[in-house]
Amino acid sequence: MGPVDPENYRRASVLQGDRSYLQAPSWAMVKPDWGSELLAWRDAAGQVLGTALVLYRRVPGIRRCFAYLPEGPDIDWRDPNLDRWLDPLVDHLLAAGAFAVRIGPPPPLRRWHADTLKAAAGPALRIGDVLPDLVEPIGSSVGDRLRSLGWRRMGEDGSRGDAQPRFVFQVPLQGRGLDELKASLSSEWRRNLKKAERSGVETRIGDASDLPTFYELLKTTEQRNGFNLGRSLAYYERQYRALNAEEPGRMRLYLASHGGEVLAAHTMNVVGRRVWYQTGASANHRRDVRPSHALQWRMLQDAHKLGAEYYDMRGVSDCLDPSRREFGLLRWKLGTRGEVVETLGEWELTLSGVVNKTLHHAMQKYR
Repeated sequence: MGPVDPENYRRASVLQGDRSYLQAPSWAMVKPDWGSELLAWRDAAGQVLGTALVLYRRVPGIRRCFAYLPEGPDIDWRDPNLDRWLDPLVDHLLAAGAFAVRIGPPPPLRRWHADTLKAAAGPALRIGDVLPDLVEPIGSSVGDRLRSLGWRRMGEDGSRGDAQPRFVFQVPLQGRGLDELKASLSSEWRRNLKKAERSGVETRIGDASDLPTFYELLKTTEQRNGFNLGRSLAYYERQYRALNAEEPGRMRLYLASHGGEVLAAHTMNVVGRRVWYQTGASANHRRDVRPSHALQWRMLQDAHKLGAEYYDMRGVSDCLDPSRREFGLLRWKLGTRGEVVETLGEWELTLSGVVNKTLHHAMQKYR
């Protein structure tokens, strides 16, 4: 394996299924504080078999770095001999000066239908306390293989958790018509969609000039819900510019207005036939006209038109306790009657050498 140019990297995006937007070449432009490299696995004839975007975080003052592959690499995770893929990657990163590497294997691990979790919700419960509707055999097998190769799952043994969400919410779209999809929504969701329609809520796709409006609404949302993503307006402007320069329409900004005022704004990312709802924001007033429901239905319809297998609503908490604030977002997404998917999470490996082990331990303590 070795470096690959961006054009050949992009052409290989469907080898193992459309890759995550976090593995698109443009994502490196969103993270200017990290170095980056595009890598490819090739066969004897030079054909690309798998790819990876690697982000490097340098340690000040020394020629060592931490390597991170968010939601990657994009390889054949069904291969029972994962060392054929991961050993060359580790060798390359070691030569590049990495003391440790973190990966995010894409295969899902377990799935819970919305109805299963709504019925199970109760005090102090977590999603992991509920018997899943499906255990994915490939995901389970990959986890076992990674452990046998010396990788450690983040969050285990008291280590820090994942950088990307371990639990995501997906609405299956494949083989379903829009009428069927709408009919499957919860009665509350259907009522709210009718309320938005009767109230005259209008939805549209915006452009870069609408990002300041989105950002002001996001700050309002963070304050209302008690969280802070820690991202600036410049971050979203950079992401919008980089992703859409790579492929027009890769990042889309949806806005919902009532009486000429924007009340909600959500971002969506598209890579091939994969679609993600990334960030949502809404005003504190006129919430009764349900602008966010109208926006999500518009985005679901667009994902369906794009031929997406799933509409990925990204991360949710694993909290099933209705008295806890973090359950609120999950409850809202459960109304789409989709499913919670537990991913394999992120895994780290300390690269061989006493110095590397010392640096990795120091980094973990610092974090």
